Amino acid sequence: MDSTASRPSAMRIPVVFGVAALVVLVDQLTKLWAVSALPGRAPVSLLGDFIQLRLLYNSGAAFSIGAGSTWIFTIVTAVAVVVLVRFAMRPSSSLQGAALALLLGGAVTHLLDRLFRAPGFAQGHVVDFIDYNGWFVGNIADVALTVGAVLLVVSSTKSSRSDED
Repeated sequence: MDSTASRPSAMRIPVVFGVAALVVLVDQLTKLWAVSALPGRAPVSLLGDFIQLRLLYNSGAAFSIGAGSTWIFTIVTAVAVVVLVRFAMRPSSSLQGAALALLLGGAVTHLLDRLFRAPGFAQGHVVDFIDYNGWFVGNIADVALTVGAVLLVVSSTKSSRSDED
């Protein structure tokens, strides 16, 4: 087997983990800012009512689903991180690598919130502060997870099309 054939894939791995680490860093820094700057304030308008900043603590999943089952989300998120790490070790394309990096970064930072934020270990609440017109309040990790999921679908679609050719 030609060693140059595996080189691009091997070069993707540090990039995938670097981007994931960047997502964690940016998300945690913006949450730190939100926790210090937004408590007790009225929503801060960024784009009229469409995008505002307001601090919430979410014990559940998206849209606060399952708010009383934080420990379940901690376990599910930990499993997701392990699975994503395994896939991130073998990205089949740059697009898939980007998707996995965003998904991994978003999952890790949510896991950190669940493990280490109040009210206690493995029951922590995720800090949300970006309000999308009252439909959803999220954070940078949620943006990364959403973009990563879309890229993964696009990557899978492109991969299945090239398999058909």
